[in-house]
Amino acid sequence: MTTLAAGPAQAELGRRLEKGALELGLALGRGDRSKLLQYLALLEKWNQVYNLTAIRDTGRMVSGHLLDCLSVVPYLTGTRMLDAGSGAGFPGIPIAVARPDIQVALLDSNQKKAAFLRQAVADLQLKNAIVVCERVEAWHAGEKFDFIISRAFAEIAEFIALTKHLLAPGGVFAAMKGVYPFEEIERLPPDFRVRQTHALAVPGLEGERHLVLIERA
Repeated sequence: MTTLAAGPAQAELGRRLEKGALELGLALGRGDRSKLLQYLALLEKWNQVYNLTAIRDTGRMVSGHLLDCLSVVPYLTGTRMLDAGSGAGFPGIPIAVARPDIQVALLDSNQKKAAFLRQAVADLQLKNAIVVCERVEAWHAGEKFDFIISRAFAEIAEFIALTKHLLAPGGVFAAMKGVYPFEEIERLPPDFRVRQTHALAVPGLEGERHLVLIERA
C-alpha cells in the first residue's frame, strides 16, 4: 500500500478534498477520501518513473485532478460507464470511488498506463472497476455502456466515431472540456446531438470547465 507522507501535509490534503467535495454537493465518507489520497500517493510514486500526469504537486492534484473529475458525478446516468483513454485513471477512478454502484471500465491502449491502472484498482480494492488495455475502436465489450466519458482523449467528433459501437441504446456520451467547445459541437456527426451542457465550478481550479452530454439524434 502506498500512502502520502503522514502528518500535517496529508491532513491538509484531506481537508481540501473534503471541503471541495462538499462544495460540489458530494458527501464523501472518510474511507472514500482515504482511498483518493492513497491514489494520489500512488500516482506521485509512479510519476517519478512514468510520465502519467503533467501535474507533479499533490496539492495541485486535489483540485486539478480529483475535484475536477468528481465535478461530473452529479450528471452520471446508468450503471455501466466507460472511461475512454483513461490515462492515469481520470475521471474513471475518482468516479469509481465516489459511486460504487456504477461499474467502471478504464480503457487505455498504453501498456504502462494500463499497468498503473491495474495497480491502482488493486491497491484501492475497487470491486466496481476493470482495466482494459486495447485500442477503443477495436475493442468489443460483452455488454454495452450507458455512459461513455472522456477527459483528454480526442475532440468530440473523433471521440464519438471511435466509441459509438460501445454505446448502449439510450446511452450518453460525456466530453469533459475546458472552454465551451463551440467549433467541436458544430462538427458533431449528423446522427448525434447535444443533450445538455453544464458549466462546472471546480473548487480551487481557475479557468473554465464544461461537460457536454451527447445522445443519438
